[in-house]
Amino acid sequence: MSDYEFDIVVIGSGPAGQKAAVQGSKAGKRVAMIESDKVVGGHCVHRGTIPSKTLRQNAIRISELRKHSELFSFSLRADVAMASLINNMDKVIKSHDDYINRQLERNAISHLHGRASFVDAHNLTVKNPRGEISAISAENIIIATGSYPRKADNVPVDHEHIYDSDSILSVIYLPKTLTVLGGGVIASEYASIFLALGVEVTMIDKYPRPLGFLDADLTDKFIQSFESSGGRFLGNTEVKQVEWNGLDQVITTLENGDVIESEKLLSAAGRIANVKGLNIQAAGLALSDRGIIEVDANCRTPIDNIYAAGDVMGPPSLASASMEQGRRASCAALGLDLGEMTSMIPMGIYGIPEISSVGLSEEQATKQFGKVLVGHAPFEEIARGQISGIQDGMLKIVADASGEKLLGVHIVGEGATELIHIGQMGLIYNATIDSFVENIFNFPTLAETYRVAALKIVGQR
Repeated sequence: MSDYEFDIVVIGSGPAGQKAAVQGSKAGKRVAMIESDKVVGGHCVHRGTIPSKTLRQNAIRISELRKHSELFSFSLRADVAMASLINNMDKVIKSHDDYINRQLERNAISHLHGRASFVDAHNLTVKNPRGEISAISAENIIIATGSYPRKADNVPVDHEHIYDSDSILSVIYLPKTLTVLGGGVIASEYASIFLALGVEVTMIDKYPRPLGFLDADLTDKFIQSFESSGGRFLGNTEVKQVEWNGLDQVITTLENGDVIESEKLLSAAGRIANVKGLNIQAAGLALSDRGIIEVDANCRTPIDNIYAAGDVMGPPSLASASMEQGRRASCAALGLDLGEMTSMIPMGIYGIPEISSVGLSEEQATKQFGKVLVGHAPFEEIARGQISGIQDGMLKIVADASGEKLLGVHIVGEGATELIHIGQMGLIYNATIDSFVENIFNFPTLAETYRVAALKIVGQR
Protein backbone atom coordinates (compact mmCIF):
# COMPACT_ATOMS: atom_id res chain seq x y z
CA MET A 1 0.00 0.00 0.00
CA SER A 2 1.20 3.48 -0.83
CA ASP A 3 1.25 6.33 1.64
CA TYR A 4 -1.39 8.11 -0.43
CA GLU A 5 -5.10 8.11 0.39
CA PHE A 6 -5.99 6.88 -3.11
CA ASP A 7 -4.14 5.00 -5.82
CA ILE A 8 -5.97 6.97 -8.53
CA VAL A 9 -7.99 10.16 -8.35
CA VAL A 10 -9.99 11.05 -11.46
CA ILE A 11 -11.13 14.64 -11.93
CA GLY A 12 -14.29 14.69 -14.04
CA SER A 13 -17.09 12.18 -14.63
CA GLY A 14 -17.57 12.37 -18.39
CA PRO A 15 -16.86 9.44 -20.73
CA ALA A 16 -13.08 9.63 -20.11
CA GLY A 17 -13.31 10.04 -16.34
CA GLN A 18 -15.92 7.36 -15.92
CA LYS A 19 -13.95 4.69 -17.80
CA ALA A 20 -10.70 5.71 -16.11
CA ALA A 21 -12.26 5.29 -12.67
CA VAL A 22 -13.89 1.95 -13.47
CA GLN A 23 -10.67 0.57 -14.98
CA GLY A 24 -8.74 1.49 -11.84
CA SER A 25 -11.35 -0.10 -9.61
CA LYS A 26 -11.47 -3.30 -11.69
CA ALA A 27 -7.73 -3.61 -11.05
CA GLY A 28 -8.43 -3.59 -7.31
CA LYS A 29 -7.16 -0.07 -6.65
CA ARG A 30 -8.51 2.65 -4.37
CA VAL A 31 -10.19 5.13 -6.71
CA ALA A 32 -11.92 8.47 -6.18
CA MET A 33 -13.81 10.53 -8.73
CA ILE A 34 -14.26 14.27 -8.24
CA GLU A 35 -17.13 16.01 -10.04
CA SER A 36 -18.05 19.68 -9.62
CA ASP A 37 -21.57 19.24 -11.00
CA LYS A 38 -24.35 17.81 -8.86
CA VAL A 39 -24.88 15.10 -11.48
CA VAL A 40 -22.35 12.82 -13.17
CA GLY A 41 -21.75 12.31 -16.88
CA GLY A 42 -20.08 15.60 -17.79
CA HIS A 43 -20.75 17.75 -20.84
CA CYS A 44 -21.44 14.67 -22.97
CA VAL A 45 -24.54 13.74 -20.97
CA HIS A 46 -25.90 17.09 -19.86
CA ARG A 47 -25.05 19.75 -22.45
CA GLY A 48 -23.54 18.12 -25.51
CA THR A 49 -23.75 14.69 -27.06
CA ILE A 50 -26.96 13.26 -25.59
CA PRO A 51 -29.06 16.47 -25.67
CA SER A 52 -28.03 17.36 -29.22
CA LYS A 53 -28.67 13.81 -30.46
CA THR A 54 -32.07 13.85 -28.76
CA LEU A 55 -32.91 17.04 -30.68
CA ARG A 56 -31.55 15.44 -33.85
CA GLN A 57 -33.77 12.39 -33.48
CA ASN A 58 -36.86 14.57 -33.20
CA ALA A 59 -35.68 16.63 -36.19
CA ILE A 60 -35.45 13.39 -38.20
CA ARG A 61 -39.00 12.46 -37.17
CA ILE A 62 -40.34 15.88 -38.17
CA SER A 63 -38.44 15.75 -41.46
CA GLU A 64 -39.93 12.32 -42.22
CA LEU A 65 -43.45 13.60 -41.55
CA ARG A 66 -42.84 16.47 -43.99
CA LYS A 67 -41.63 14.00 -46.63
CA HIS A 68 -44.84 12.01 -46.33
CA SER A 69 -47.22 14.96 -46.52
CA GLU A 70 -49.50 12.93 -48.81
CA LEU A 71 -50.20 10.61 -45.86
CA PHE A 72 -50.18 13.11 -42.99
CA SER A 73 -51.60 16.57 -42.52
CA PHE A 74 -48.63 17.99 -40.65
CA SER A 75 -47.22 21.38 -39.79
CA LEU A 76 -45.00 22.59 -36.98
CA ARG A 77 -46.47 25.34 -34.79
CA ALA A 78 -44.91 28.75 -35.40
CA ASP A 79 -44.28 29.21 -31.67
CA VAL A 80 -42.95 25.73 -30.94
CA ALA A 81 -40.93 25.66 -27.73
CA MET A 82 -37.45 24.13 -27.78
CA ALA A 83 -38.35 22.16 -24.64
CA SER A 84 -41.05 20.28 -26.56
CA LEU A 85 -38.48 19.23 -29.17
CA ILE A 86 -36.26 17.63 -26.54
CA ASN A 87 -39.09 16.52 -24.27
CA ASN A 88 -37.59 13.08 -23.66
CA MET A 89 -34.12 14.45 -22.89
CA ASP A 90 -34.64 14.59 -19.11
CA LYS A 91 -35.68 10.94 -19.08
CA VAL A 92 -32.66 9.91 -21.17
CA ILE A 93 -30.27 11.95 -19.00
CA LYS A 94 -31.75 10.66 -15.73
CA SER A 95 -31.46 7.06 -16.93
CA HIS A 96 -27.83 7.61 -17.89
CA ASP A 97 -27.09 9.40 -14.60
CA ASP A 98 -28.65 6.53 -12.63
CA TYR A 99 -26.61 4.00 -14.60
CA ILE A 100 -23.32 5.81 -13.96
CA ASN A 101 -24.07 6.18 -10.24
CA ARG A 102 -24.87 2.47 -9.93
CA GLN A 103 -21.63 1.69 -11.75
CA LEU A 104 -19.64 3.86 -9.31
CA GLU A 105 -21.32 2.19 -6.33
CA ARG A 106 -20.79 -1.41 -7.41
CA ASN A 107 -17.16 -0.67 -8.20
CA ALA A 108 -16.63 0.98 -4.78
CA ILE A 109 -15.47 4.25 -6.35
CA SER A 110 -15.54 7.20 -3.94
CA HIS A 111 -17.63 9.98 -5.49
CA LEU A 112 -16.63 13.45 -4.25
CA HIS A 113 -18.89 16.38 -5.17
CA GLY A 114 -16.87 19.56 -5.37
CA ARG A 115 -14.28 21.61 -7.23
CA ALA A 116 -10.78 20.20 -7.33
CA SER A 117 -7.61 22.27 -7.19
CA PHE A 118 -4.00 21.09 -7.30
CA VAL A 119 -1.73 21.74 -4.33
CA ASP A 120 1.11 19.81 -5.93
CA ALA A 121 1.51 16.77 -8.20
CA HIS A 122 0.07 14.38 -5.59
CA ASN A 123 -2.25 16.53 -3.50
CA LEU A 124 -5.60 18.20 -4.19
CA THR A 125 -8.14 20.25 -2.32
CA VAL A 126 -11.84 19.71 -2.94
CA LYS A 127 -14.29 22.52 -2.20
CA ASN A 128 -17.86 21.25 -1.84
CA PRO A 129 -21.04 23.27 -2.59
CA ARG A 130 -21.24 24.39 1.05
CA GLY A 131 -17.79 25.93 0.80
CA GLU A 132 -16.11 23.29 2.94
CA ILE A 133 -12.59 22.34 1.83
CA SER A 134 -11.07 18.90 2.23
CA ALA A 135 -7.67 17.61 1.21
CA ILE A 136 -6.94 14.33 -0.56
CA SER A 137 -3.79 12.71 -1.89
CA ALA A 138 -3.23 10.29 -4.73
CA GLU A 139 -0.38 8.33 -6.21
CA ASN A 140 -1.77 9.04 -9.68
CA ILE A 141 -4.16 11.72 -10.92
CA ILE A 142 -6.15 11.67 -14.15
CA ILE A 143 -7.50 14.98 -15.49
CA ALA A 144 -10.72 14.39 -17.43
CA THR A 145 -12.46 17.74 -17.06
CA GLY A 146 -13.56 18.16 -20.67
CA SER A 147 -13.68 21.41 -22.59
CA TYR A 148 -15.67 24.63 -22.94
CA PRO A 149 -16.48 26.85 -25.93
CA ARG A 150 -13.74 29.07 -27.28
CA LYS A 151 -14.81 32.72 -27.32
CA ALA A 152 -14.28 34.76 -30.48
CA ASP A 153 -13.38 38.40 -29.76
CA ASN A 154 -15.81 39.75 -32.35
CA VAL A 155 -18.77 37.61 -31.24
CA PRO A 156 -20.33 38.89 -27.96
CA VAL A 157 -22.08 35.72 -26.74
CA ASP A 158 -24.94 36.69 -24.41
CA HIS A 159 -26.79 33.32 -24.29
CA GLU A 160 -30.03 35.11 -25.16
CA HIS A 161 -29.63 36.11 -28.79
CA ILE A 162 -26.04 35.02 -29.49
CA TYR A 163 -25.26 31.50 -28.27
CA ASP A 164 -22.30 29.15 -27.96
CA SER A 165 -22.39 25.36 -28.22
CA ASP A 166 -23.09 24.97 -24.49
CA SER A 167 -26.09 27.30 -24.45
CA ILE A 168 -27.76 26.83 -27.84
CA LEU A 169 -30.26 24.30 -26.50
CA SER A 170 -31.45 26.86 -23.94
CA VAL A 171 -33.22 28.74 -26.76
CA ILE A 172 -36.81 29.10 -25.53
CA TYR A 173 -38.56 29.04 -28.91
CA LEU A 174 -37.45 27.59 -32.21
CA PRO A 175 -36.22 30.60 -34.22
CA LYS A 176 -37.32 31.29 -37.77
CA THR A 177 -33.76 32.16 -38.83
CA LEU A 178 -30.35 31.14 -37.51
CA THR A 179 -26.78 32.06 -38.42
CA VAL A 180 -24.11 29.47 -37.56
CA LEU A 181 -20.47 30.57 -37.41
CA GLY A 182 -17.96 27.76 -37.99
CA GLY A 183 -17.56 24.70 -40.14
CA GLY A 184 -16.49 22.06 -37.65
CA VAL A 185 -18.40 19.12 -36.20
CA ILE A 186 -20.58 21.11 -33.77
CA ALA A 187 -21.41 23.80 -36.33
CA SER A 188 -22.29 21.25 -39.02
CA GLU A 189 -24.43 19.16 -36.69
CA TYR A 190 -26.50 22.03 -35.33
CA ALA A 191 -26.80 23.81 -38.68
CA SER A 192 -28.25 20.73 -40.36
CA ILE A 193 -30.46 19.81 -37.38
CA PHE A 194 -32.07 23.26 -37.17
CA LEU A 195 -32.48 23.23 -40.95
CA ALA A 196 -34.39 19.93 -40.72
CA LEU A 197 -36.64 21.55 -38.10
CA GLY A 198 -37.67 24.17 -40.67
CA VAL A 199 -35.35 27.00 -39.58
CA GLU A 200 -33.71 29.13 -42.30
CA VAL A 201 -30.00 28.51 -41.66
CA THR A 202 -26.96 30.36 -42.96
CA MET A 203 -23.64 28.70 -42.17
CA ILE A 204 -20.49 30.85 -42.41
CA ASP A 205 -16.90 29.60 -42.27
CA LYS A 206 -13.48 31.00 -43.08
CA TYR A 207 -12.51 27.76 -44.81
CA PRO A 208 -13.76 26.80 -48.29
CA ARG A 209 -15.78 23.82 -47.05
CA PRO A 210 -17.06 22.51 -43.72
CA LEU A 211 -15.53 19.42 -42.09
CA GLY A 212 -12.34 19.86 -44.08
CA PHE A 213 -10.60 16.97 -42.30
CA LEU A 214 -12.96 14.47 -43.95
CA ASP A 215 -12.74 12.80 -47.34
CA ALA A 216 -13.80 15.42 -49.91
CA ASP A 217 -16.59 13.25 -51.32
CA LEU A 218 -18.30 13.25 -47.92
CA THR A 219 -18.17 17.01 -47.49
CA ASP A 220 -19.36 17.52 -51.07
CA LYS A 221 -22.35 15.30 -50.34
CA PHE A 222 -23.03 17.08 -47.04
CA ILE A 223 -22.99 20.55 -48.67
CA GLN A 224 -25.17 19.30 -51.53
CA SER A 225 -27.72 17.91 -49.06
CA PHE A 226 -27.58 21.03 -46.87
CA GLU A 227 -28.13 23.42 -49.76
CA SER A 228 -30.77 21.29 -51.49
CA SER A 229 -32.72 21.35 -48.21
CA GLY A 230 -32.72 25.15 -48.26
CA GLY A 231 -29.60 25.91 -46.22
CA ARG A 232 -26.96 28.42 -47.28
CA PHE A 233 -23.22 27.83 -46.84
CA LEU A 234 -20.78 30.72 -47.20
CA GLY A 235 -17.20 29.45 -47.38
CA ASN A 236 -13.96 31.44 -47.55
CA THR A 237 -15.82 34.10 -45.59
CA GLU A 238 -14.51 36.14 -42.66
CA VAL A 239 -16.81 37.68 -40.06
CA LYS A 240 -16.04 41.27 -39.14
CA GLN A 241 -18.60 41.92 -36.42
CA VAL A 242 -21.61 40.40 -34.70
CA GLU A 243 -24.12 42.47 -32.72
CA TRP A 244 -27.70 42.36 -31.44
CA ASN A 245 -29.72 45.27 -32.84
CA GLY A 246 -31.58 45.68 -29.56
CA LEU A 247 -34.92 44.76 -31.10
CA ASP A 248 -35.33 41.59 -33.11
CA GLN A 249 -32.24 40.62 -35.11
CA VAL A 250 -28.62 39.57 -34.75
CA ILE A 251 -26.57 41.50 -37.32
CA THR A 252 -23.55 39.68 -38.75
CA THR A 253 -21.28 41.94 -40.81
CA LEU A 254 -18.83 40.17 -43.12
CA GLU A 255 -15.40 41.45 -44.14
CA ASN A 256 -16.66 41.92 -47.71
CA GLY A 257 -19.35 44.29 -46.44
CA ASP A 258 -22.30 41.90 -46.74
CA VAL A 259 -24.73 41.76 -43.84
CA ILE A 260 -26.62 38.69 -42.61
CA GLU A 261 -29.62 39.13 -40.32
CA SER A 262 -31.14 36.36 -38.19
CA GLU A 263 -33.22 35.92 -35.05
CA LYS A 264 -30.49 33.90 -33.34
CA LEU A 265 -26.80 33.12 -33.88
CA LEU A 266 -24.67 30.17 -32.85
CA SER A 267 -20.92 30.70 -32.52
CA ALA A 268 -19.10 27.36 -32.82
CA ALA A 269 -15.50 28.56 -32.72
CA GLY A 270 -14.05 25.36 -31.30
CA ARG A 271 -13.39 24.32 -27.70
CA ILE A 272 -10.47 24.53 -25.28
CA ALA A 273 -9.44 22.45 -22.28
CA ASN A 274 -11.50 23.12 -19.18
CA VAL A 275 -8.96 23.64 -16.40
CA LYS A 276 -10.61 26.66 -14.78
CA GLY A 277 -9.82 26.75 -11.07
CA LEU A 278 -7.82 23.54 -11.29
CA ASN A 279 -4.53 25.35 -10.62
CA ILE A 280 -2.58 22.98 -12.86
CA GLN A 281 0.47 25.24 -12.53
CA ALA A 282 0.90 24.02 -8.93
CA ALA A 283 1.37 20.51 -10.32
CA GLY A 284 3.91 21.70 -12.89
CA LEU A 285 1.52 21.66 -15.85
CA ALA A 286 0.48 24.28 -18.41
CA LEU A 287 -1.78 24.39 -21.44
CA SER A 288 -0.15 24.28 -24.86
CA ASP A 289 -0.49 27.02 -27.48
CA ARG A 290 -3.53 25.09 -28.76
CA GLY A 291 -5.24 25.34 -25.38
CA ILE A 292 -4.90 21.66 -24.49
CA ILE A 293 -2.89 19.46 -22.12
CA GLU A 294 -0.12 17.71 -24.05
CA VAL A 295 0.20 13.94 -23.45
CA ASP A 296 2.13 10.98 -24.83
CA ALA A 297 0.70 7.83 -26.44
CA ASN A 298 -0.37 6.54 -23.03
CA CYS A 299 -2.10 9.81 -22.05
CA ARG A 300 0.73 10.72 -19.64
CA THR A 301 1.50 14.43 -19.17
CA PRO A 302 5.05 15.75 -18.67
CA ILE A 303 4.48 15.10 -14.94
CA ASP A 304 5.01 11.34 -14.49
CA ASN A 305 2.07 10.61 -12.19
CA ILE A 306 -0.48 12.89 -13.89
CA TYR A 307 -2.50 11.83 -16.92
CA ALA A 308 -5.12 13.51 -19.11
CA ALA A 309 -7.93 11.98 -21.13
CA GLY A 310 -10.80 13.21 -23.28
CA ASP A 311 -11.34 16.74 -24.58
CA VAL A 312 -8.64 18.25 -22.33
CA MET A 313 -6.04 16.57 -24.56
CA GLY A 314 -7.58 17.80 -27.81
CA PRO A 315 -8.74 15.98 -30.96
CA PRO A 316 -10.41 13.73 -31.88
CA SER A 317 -12.71 14.92 -29.05
CA LEU A 318 -15.08 12.00 -29.50
CA ALA A 319 -16.93 10.37 -26.61
CA SER A 320 -15.88 6.95 -27.94
CA ALA A 321 -12.21 7.92 -28.13
CA SER A 322 -12.41 9.61 -24.72
CA MET A 323 -13.60 6.37 -23.14
CA GLU A 324 -10.61 4.50 -24.52
CA GLN A 325 -8.25 7.30 -23.49
CA GLY A 326 -9.59 7.17 -19.93
CA ARG A 327 -9.13 3.42 -19.77
CA ARG A 328 -5.65 3.72 -21.24
CA ALA A 329 -4.65 6.42 -18.75
CA SER A 330 -5.68 4.18 -15.85
CA CYS A 331 -3.82 1.19 -17.26
CA ALA A 332 -0.69 3.27 -17.81
CA ALA A 333 -0.87 4.57 -14.24
CA LEU A 334 -1.11 0.98 -13.00
CA GLY A 335 1.73 -0.26 -15.18
CA LEU A 336 -0.50 -2.42 -17.38
CA ASP A 337 0.76 -2.59 -20.97
CA LEU A 338 -2.03 -2.16 -23.49
CA GLY A 339 0.21 -1.90 -26.54
CA GLU A 340 -0.44 0.83 -29.08
CA MET A 341 -3.79 2.55 -29.03
CA THR A 342 -5.70 1.60 -32.16
CA SER A 343 -5.70 4.20 -34.90
CA MET A 344 -8.90 2.71 -36.25
CA ILE A 345 -11.22 4.96 -34.28
CA PRO A 346 -14.29 5.80 -36.36
CA MET A 347 -15.31 9.43 -36.69
CA GLY A 348 -19.04 9.90 -36.15
CA ILE A 349 -20.74 13.19 -37.06
CA TYR A 350 -24.43 13.36 -36.21
CA GLY A 351 -25.53 15.90 -38.73
CA ILE A 352 -28.37 15.44 -41.18
CA PRO A 353 -27.26 13.46 -43.09
CA GLU A 354 -25.09 11.45 -40.73
CA ILE A 355 -21.39 11.11 -41.58
CA SER A 356 -18.85 8.52 -40.48
CA SER A 357 -15.31 7.68 -41.50
CA VAL A 358 -12.52 5.29 -40.56
CA GLY A 359 -9.05 4.74 -41.99
CA LEU A 360 -7.42 6.80 -44.74
CA SER A 361 -9.25 9.29 -46.95
CA GLU A 362 -8.60 9.17 -50.69
CA GLU A 363 -6.30 12.19 -50.38
CA GLN A 364 -4.34 10.71 -47.45
CA ALA A 365 -4.01 7.34 -49.18
CA THR A 366 -2.82 8.96 -52.41
CA LYS A 367 -0.14 10.92 -50.54
CA GLN A 368 1.00 7.80 -48.73
CA PHE A 369 0.87 5.23 -51.55
CA GLY A 370 0.94 7.29 -54.76
CA LYS A 371 -2.03 5.62 -56.39
CA VAL A 372 -5.29 4.19 -55.08
CA LEU A 373 -8.55 2.72 -56.35
CA VAL A 374 -11.91 3.84 -54.99
CA GLY A 375 -15.42 2.44 -55.20
CA HIS A 376 -18.64 4.36 -54.57
CA ALA A 377 -22.03 2.91 -53.72
CA PRO A 378 -24.86 5.51 -53.71
CA PHE A 379 -27.73 4.61 -51.38
CA GLU A 380 -30.26 5.32 -54.13
CA GLU A 381 -28.90 2.28 -56.00
CA ILE A 382 -29.60 0.00 -53.01
CA ALA A 383 -33.03 -1.55 -52.45
CA ARG A 384 -33.05 -0.66 -48.72
CA GLY A 385 -32.25 2.93 -49.58
CA GLN A 386 -35.30 3.07 -51.86
CA ILE A 387 -37.58 1.27 -49.39
CA SER A 388 -36.57 3.41 -46.39
CA GLY A 389 -36.33 6.65 -48.29
CA ILE A 390 -32.63 6.91 -47.37
CA GLN A 391 -31.43 7.93 -50.81
CA ASP A 392 -29.30 10.92 -49.89
CA GLY A 393 -26.24 8.90 -49.02
CA MET A 394 -23.15 7.08 -50.23
CA LEU A 395 -20.53 4.58 -49.10
CA LYS A 396 -16.98 4.93 -50.40
CA ILE A 397 -14.18 2.38 -50.12
CA VAL A 398 -10.54 3.35 -50.61
CA ALA A 399 -8.15 0.56 -51.66
CA ASP A 400 -4.50 0.31 -52.64
CA ALA A 401 -3.37 0.49 -56.27
CA SER A 402 -3.82 -3.26 -56.72
CA GLY A 403 -7.42 -3.01 -55.58
CA GLU A 404 -6.86 -5.69 -52.97
CA LYS A 405 -6.08 -4.01 -49.63
CA LEU A 406 -8.69 -2.02 -47.74
CA LEU A 407 -7.38 1.42 -46.66
CA GLY A 408 -10.44 3.41 -45.65
CA VAL A 409 -14.22 3.53 -45.52
CA HIS A 410 -16.26 6.75 -45.71
CA ILE A 411 -20.04 6.98 -45.41
CA VAL A 412 -22.58 9.79 -45.59
CA GLY A 413 -26.29 9.15 -45.08
CA GLU A 414 -28.68 8.06 -42.35
CA GLY A 415 -27.25 5.04 -40.55
CA ALA A 416 -23.63 5.91 -41.38
CA THR A 417 -22.42 5.78 -37.77
CA GLU A 418 -23.74 2.22 -37.39
CA LEU A 419 -22.70 1.03 -40.84
CA ILE A 420 -19.08 2.17 -40.37
CA HIS A 421 -18.28 -0.60 -37.90
CA ILE A 422 -18.20 -3.22 -40.66
CA GLY A 423 -15.41 -1.23 -42.29
CA GLN A 424 -13.70 -0.68 -38.94
CA MET A 425 -13.54 -4.43 -38.28
CA GLY A 426 -12.38 -5.00 -41.84
CA LEU A 427 -9.47 -2.59 -41.35
CA ILE A 428 -8.51 -3.98 -37.94
CA TYR A 429 -8.48 -7.58 -39.20
CA ASN A 430 -6.95 -6.84 -42.62
CA ALA A 431 -9.96 -7.77 -44.72
CA THR A 432 -9.35 -7.78 -48.46
CA ILE A 433 -11.58 -6.06 -50.99
CA ASP A 434 -12.52 -9.52 -52.28
CA SER A 435 -13.84 -10.51 -48.85
CA PHE A 436 -16.63 -7.96 -49.28
CA VAL A 437 -17.48 -9.47 -52.68
CA GLU A 438 -17.30 -13.12 -51.71
CA ASN A 439 -19.52 -12.86 -48.62
CA ILE A 440 -23.27 -12.43 -48.53
CA PHE A 441 -25.06 -9.51 -46.88
CA ASN A 442 -28.70 -9.54 -45.82
CA PHE A 443 -31.09 -8.27 -48.48
CA PRO A 444 -32.37 -5.61 -48.40
CA THR A 445 -29.86 -3.75 -46.21
CA LEU A 446 -27.66 -0.68 -46.49
CA ALA A 447 -24.74 -2.99 -45.66
CA GLU A 448 -24.95 -4.21 -49.25
CA THR A 449 -23.20 -0.99 -50.19
CA TYR A 450 -19.93 -2.59 -49.06
CA ARG A 451 -20.32 -5.29 -51.72
CA VAL A 452 -21.36 -2.80 -54.41
CA ALA A 453 -18.41 -0.49 -53.68
CA ALA A 454 -16.01 -3.44 -53.56
CA LEU A 455 -17.30 -4.74 -56.91
CA LYS A 456 -16.61 -1.33 -58.46
CA ILE A 457 -12.99 -1.56 -57.26
CA VAL A 458 -12.66 -5.11 -58.61
CA GLY A 459 -13.93 -3.84 -61.96
CA GLN A 460 -11.06 -1.33 -62.11
CA ARG A 461 -8.25 -3.85 -61.65
